[in-house]
Formats: sequence, structure tokens, C-alpha cells
Amino acid sequence: MQANAILEVRDVTKRFGGVTAVNRCSLALTPGRIYGLIGPNGSGKTTLFNCITGLDPRDAGEIRFKGARIDGLKPHQVARRGIGRTFQIIRVFPELTALENLLVVTREPFETARRRAEELLRFVTLDRLQHEYAGNLSYGQQKLLEFIRVLMTDPELILLDEPAAGVNRTLLNELLAAITRLRDQGKTILIVEHDMKVVMGLCETVFVLDYGEKIAEGPPGVIQADERVIEAYFGR
Repeated sequence: MQANAILEVRDVTKRFGGVTAVNRCSLALTPGRIYGLIGPNGSGKTTLFNCITGLDPRDAGEIRFKGARIDGLKPHQVARRGIGRTFQIIRVFPELTALENLLVVTREPFETARRRAEELLRFVTLDRLQHEYAGNLSYGQQKLLEFIRVLMTDPELILLDEPAAGVNRTLLNELLAAITRLRDQGKTILIVEHDMKVVMGLCETVFVLDYGEKIAEGPPGVIQADERVIEAYFGR
């Protein structure tokens, strides 16, 4: 186990039939930092998220959270350990209000859960829409709602799958500010994102996947100049 790592992925491999989606991938995250996970379409980013969160069982390797192995756990067991995630496709409940969308994911007593939900709605300036049906919210507002729904269980590690996709600039700025505030509160965030401006302006360390393999790791400035990364994105 790497010293001080909150998450360690060690030589993880995931295959689908004859296709290797993730190939001997290793990475380590230390607490209280924002990390980016980038790569061309089909490079294995979401599959790696699925392996970490128990949706796709890995075929080889180890995944450790706070020193304990979590590979082999069911998604709800991983979530209870303190890992939350969003998905590429929005998964709000359209016929529930924004407030109700938050309340349904917690086991806390109602009054405690409601206070937490109202606090999170204020956190992303959606409090004025708490009684609006989620299906009536804009796409960007639904993204913000899904983001804070993950926070209802107060996870230590937050995995965000393309949070900026389809979000207008005003709402995106609110989301990025919220992510930064979470980091300042000691949370650890790993972001899959195609918007390089977002990645390079927000993340402190960036991992790059290509054909399921990690080909680079480092600060944004180093990654931008890495010839392997440039080849992966533009040399095909």
C-alpha cells in the first residue's frame, strides 16, 4: 500500500470477452486533492470507475480504499465504505422534487436528512428550486442535483464522470466552485472529463489512459506537453 493513499488501484485488468478494456492499470490518490482521469473515447475511463465502485468485477489486480481491499464488494457496500459517484447519463427521478431526490438516498432520520438536503441545495444555489420536479429542471441543474445527491452520504472519495458535459458556462462555474470547496473541506475527487480546460484548470494531478493502459501521470502542465498524450489524442 502506498503511504497515505486513500485509494490505490494496483494492476487492475478488466476484460469483456476478447476485449481488454482496462489493462494492468495502477494509480494512487492521496486525500484532499482533485485528480483528473482523461483519455480518448473507449480508453477505459468509465470501466475503471465501474471496477472501483463494484459495478464491473475486475479480472485481475487489487483495489484498496483506506488500506482495505474493496474489490469483490457490491456497489452498495463500496458506497457505505465512503465512495460516491455520478454517471455519464443523468439518473435523477424526474417525478420527484429536487428535495425528494436527495431524501431518497439516505437512511438518516427525516429531519436530519432534510437539513442536510437543504444545506446541499444551498451549496449549489438550487435551494429556490427545492420543490420543483426534477424533470422540469434544466440539464445543467439536473447535473448539479445529481452531484449533490452523491454528497448526501458524505463520502470521502467522490468520482465524477463527465460532470461538465452539456452544462452551460454559468452552471459549470458553480459546479467547479463547489468541487473546489469540497477539496478544501478535505474530500478527494477523481474526475473523468473531456473538457481539457476544466481538467487543466481544476485538477492537481492527471492520469491518462489509452487502450486501457495508463500512459502518463503528472501535473496538468507536464501532461499537456507529454508526447505520448499528444499522440493518443491526435496521432490516430
